[in-house]
Amino acid sequence: MGAGSVGCFLGGVLAQAGHELHFVARPRVLEALRTQGLRLSDLEGRQIHLPPQTLHLHAQPPVGLRPALTLLCVKSGATAEAARQLAACLPPGSAVVSMQNGVGNVERAREAAPALHWLAGMVPFNVAEQAAGHYHRGTAGGLAAEQHAALQALSPALAGFGIKLRLQPDLRALQWGKLLINLNNPVNALSGRPLRAQLLDRGYRRCFAALQAEALALLQQAGIAVAAPTPVPPRHLPALLRLPTPLFRLLAARMLRMDSKARSSMADDLARGRKTEIDALCGEVVRLACREGRQAPLNARMQALVEAWAQRPRPYGPRELEEALGLR
Repeated sequence: MGAGSVGCFLGGVLAQAGHELHFVARPRVLEALRTQGLRLSDLEGRQIHLPPQTLHLHAQPPVGLRPALTLLCVKSGATAEAARQLAACLPPGSAVVSMQNGVGNVERAREAAPALHWLAGMVPFNVAEQAAGHYHRGTAGGLAAEQHAALQALSPALAGFGIKLRLQPDLRALQWGKLLINLNNPVNALSGRPLRAQLLDRGYRRCFAALQAEALALLQQAGIAVAAPTPVPPRHLPALLRLPTPLFRLLAARMLRMDSKARSSMADDLARGRKTEIDALCGEVVRLACREGRQAPLNARMQALVEAWAQRPRPYGPRELEEALGLR
């Protein structure tokens, strides 16, 4: 449900392995899949092509299906509406796993569609649309989700494309850890550069580190546990990012394991004039600050910069972005 970059990639991997997949997507995506089929690739050189005639494509959730599992992959702002659409066509108790950015999607979905069985999930890797119907995974990492038998059954198919799936009882700490990493999405989007090139610029890293440090202080005050989706513990990330680039390149070699095609989905959204997920990222930090009786001025400024992109549609240089955030 919401077959964009992540949805098409996960669905394509599972379909290639023999699972029956139904893709619900926007008209632009559906047109590409109907004419080009679905092509997947990744940084290890794996490739898949599913011809158009093998794909089950829908503009709306189809009535009458009884899927073992539904993957919710819409943007965070569309969660409640998508949940209501699913509730209208799925049997009560149907399992739906949120493979979305942010930390509050399952709660919003459950409020909109309480009859469905909602599960939290986490996608750590980056997927970018390279061409019509072609989606490329440019970074590494394994999926995580709450425990459910239907998800366990997908592990072999995902492993066949080099993707590990970890199941655990509670995902909240890991979701906050992923959100800390996702605070680079607006930095990357506003830089106009590929992810690796952006991360190798110390000025952009300082912006990323400042957003993380502000969020970490709030999480500590709120007593919220944070788990790392990366090898580096969350509390050490800001210091690592602020290091001189030669030292950062050496110590963050695993973080930099990505190809030149990788970029944030927020960069794609800005390029296409679509609404971004900035409210589910920096906006979540601002709301946490409000609950704690504090402020999050850096995340609030970053949210404002992204939301004002249409009035200033050109990339920020590293020094320019630092100045816009008040870091200089």
